[in-house]
Amino acid sequence: MSEVVQLQLISLGIVGIGVLILLFIKATFLRVTGFVAIVLGLFALMSLAVPQLASLPPAEEKIDIASIQTPTDIAAIGQSVFFSKGQCALCHSIGPSESARCPDLKGIGAKLSQEFLYESLTDPQAFVYQDYRHGGVPKEYPATMPAIDKDPIGLSKNEILAVIAFLQQMSGEPISISVSDLDIPGQAPSAPAKAAESALVADAHMH
Repeated sequence: MSEVVQLQLISLGIVGIGVLILLFIKATFLRVTGFVAIVLGLFALMSLAVPQLASLPPAEEKIDIASIQTPTDIAAIGQSVFFSKGQCALCHSIGPSESARCPDLKGIGAKLSQEFLYESLTDPQAFVYQDYRHGGVPKEYPATMPAIDKDPIGLSKNEILAVIAFLQQMSGEPISISVSDLDIPGQAPSAPAKAAESALVADAHMH
């Protein structure tokens, strides 16, 4: 017997007890208690009748390196990650939107470099916006975005680079991500990739 069925039986029992109290007991307080029991039991039954869906982590975007021929192919994968596993569209929009809770990303690929975008995604607190419009000590506005290379989102390096390629493409900019920048499963990162990562780490420490 499943847990949901057990809860439904308990709810039915509560409703039954409430009905018995209303039928056979005259005391006002107990009758009110019986009525409340019926309402709560029916509410629980209605809640348990809603189909229960398992909450599963986002599926990992499979990137077949062999099938990627051009930077446009990388951007296409980035678009899929942006709207699925990356969960970017939950807060950001590409173009003006009244429902967006975070900055509009339209044109962001033309405003920021590949390295800056990578750091902004993996270490959002590296740069803190300071408001100097008021007198005195400037008010800081730290980024509220999570580091997307860590749980619960957990994008891989290839997925992050693909998202950057998509943002560059959406901005009308040449895509700076190439197939050689991607990590091949089972193979150590190339020297340029290691150097780029080291530069990002050193830059983050400086700030």
